[in-house]
Amino acid sequence: MSANPHTKAHAGHRRITGGVRLPEELRGGVVAIGNFDGVHRGHQAVLDRALKEAEKASVPALVLTFEPHPRTLFNPQKPVYRLTPPTMKAELLGRFGFDAVIEYPFTKAFAGRSPEAFVSDVLSDQLGISSAITGFDFHFGKSRQGGPGYLMEAGRRLGFQVGLIDAFRDEATEVISSSRIRECLSAGALAEANGLLGYRHSISGTVVKGRQLGRTLGFPTANFRLDAETSLCHGIYAVRLRRADSSLYDGVASFGRRPTVENEGEALLEVFVFDFDDDLYGEECLVSLFGFLRPEEKFDGLETLTAQMKRDEAEARALLSGVVPFGSLDRMLAFNT
Repeated sequence: MSANPHTKAHAGHRRITGGVRLPEELRGGVVAIGNFDGVHRGHQAVLDRALKEAEKASVPALVLTFEPHPRTLFNPQKPVYRLTPPTMKAELLGRFGFDAVIEYPFTKAFAGRSPEAFVSDVLSDQLGISSAITGFDFHFGKSRQGGPGYLMEAGRRLGFQVGLIDAFRDEATEVISSSRIRECLSAGALAEANGLLGYRHSISGTVVKGRQLGRTLGFPTANFRLDAETSLCHGIYAVRLRRADSSLYDGVASFGRRPTVENEGEALLEVFVFDFDDDLYGEECLVSLFGFLRPEEKFDGLETLTAQMKRDEAEARALLSGVVPFGSLDRMLAFNT
């Protein structure tokens, strides 16, 4: 499934920290509820339904999500590798067409509240919803005591409708999930991950200065430090970089620790942008991953490394020359159409 056919760049959407009463113009809306990490095709089934219901009823379209990720809260020593960190997730949901993204603080106190407190205090009082759309396996409240049946009964009592969406399956009838996509990205199965997402996996970050070794080899790079929990497979990728002004540039990227020139350097995403000589330092850019070319490897010297980099550039240029968007969301992120 691709993004909603009515997907548009929704410049006026709001990003709201939860725990407060919504402004009146956003009350009475249809809310999609979930973590939505990745905003993948399974999530899009829920989101698409919420948008259609809101359009039919001429009410605001809202998303209720939770930060930090519950698994990170309960196991901070092993934080979740986020496919879409909060800022990027809010941007994707805004592009999908929602009027507001409500990020509710997921604390241990919130997790310990009763299911009744969630539906009455959050959904009814704070958000004032007319309808809730969520996955069929959504659970909430202390010890996940609240489930779909409870939510539907509470909706009848408090005056809002509830829509449940079945698990979304891919062409091989396997359920699409954020965990499955993380596993694909960690294994270098980028094509499968992108197919499950419904758009090219993208990384947002600020360009930082590196050692500038690439410049001496004829391959100057824009460098990005990713979160420590990132488990993206180390290797070489064909990519497309989007600047803040929405201009797009093809390139080839390396993610890893540069074993040929460093023993234990930090993992960096280094992007060599084709046919480009501008200064990107300090810019916030989006890097979309189109193809996994090869794993990271150690060469016996800079001459051998440089020769391989030239082959990587040629392969990336060839791959990127024939790409087409998967759908509306992919088109807005990584294409000029």
